[in-house]
Amino acid sequence: MELVEAIILSVLAASTPLLIAATGELVTERSGVLNLGVEGLMIVGAACGFGGAWLSGSIVVGALCGILAGAALSLIFALMTLGLAVNQVATGLALTIFGIGLSGLIGARFVGERISTAPHLHIPGLSEVPLVGGILFGEDAFVYLSIALIVGVWWFLYRTRAGLVLRACGDNHVSAHALGYPVLRIRMYAVLFGGACAGLAGAYLPLAYTPFFIPGMTAGRGWIALALVVFSSWRPVRLVIGAYLFGAVTILQLHAQGAGVGIPSQFMSALPYLATIIVLVLLARTRTGGSTAPAALGMVFVPDR
Repeated sequence: MELVEAIILSVLAASTPLLIAATGELVTERSGVLNLGVEGLMIVGAACGFGGAWLSGSIVVGALCGILAGAALSLIFALMTLGLAVNQVATGLALTIFGIGLSGLIGARFVGERISTAPHLHIPGLSEVPLVGGILFGEDAFVYLSIALIVGVWWFLYRTRAGLVLRACGDNHVSAHALGYPVLRIRMYAVLFGGACAGLAGAYLPLAYTPFFIPGMTAGRGWIALALVVFSSWRPVRLVIGAYLFGAVTILQLHAQGAGVGIPSQFMSALPYLATIIVLVLLARTRTGGSTAPAALGMVFVPDR
């Protein structure tokens, strides 16, 4: 029972940054914008989050620094792609490269330093319940925040008028603009939200997952978050399943190596991407109508009047 609980807790910890970053990217893409700079946003959020926590001694301050860093970089992306109509794919890739370099510059003075990670919730009596106690009542605040975030996004997209407008901007930006909605402004808000989530996801790594910062510590998690959005067909509920599935595969390779299973670790690391390719193929073969992706996806510049 203790081993099962430890594995589940490890899966939750590994899945949380993926879920947070993918949730923000889902909102961004539902508005019709494709931001490939999630990896760069996450690593800058990690550097700024650790720096803020180390200098202030507060995990909350560190998380806020990560959020602000991600939002600031995503604002640059928004100004370039929405304001100047620069190609989104090229800008996103450039943002990733820029973010990796910037994080190395910001985090250079913090390499080798350590902080106390985010405390875990402890409710006497409930946290000691076998198996479910530590899972439901013994996680850090980031895990609960990620669940609240995805529930809030689902409610916003499918239960509010503002969410309907945002989805309309992604599905048919021409019609949304004709109805008088400020498409560019809505997309900019969505990009800022996605950047803030990516920054928070990056900050989670040194603030809760490991107590230190090292360059490149995101290790491709931003790209996995992008794959998750496609994996989920741009739907929040499927996104949760995909995030925990990808997190489970990540932890599975570690336990498989520890148990001496003769499967190459490189193959285990490639499984999430392989699963994404399989899902894309299945979606393409079973699709009966139009694409499930937002129709615009930011490929056309729409003047904001």
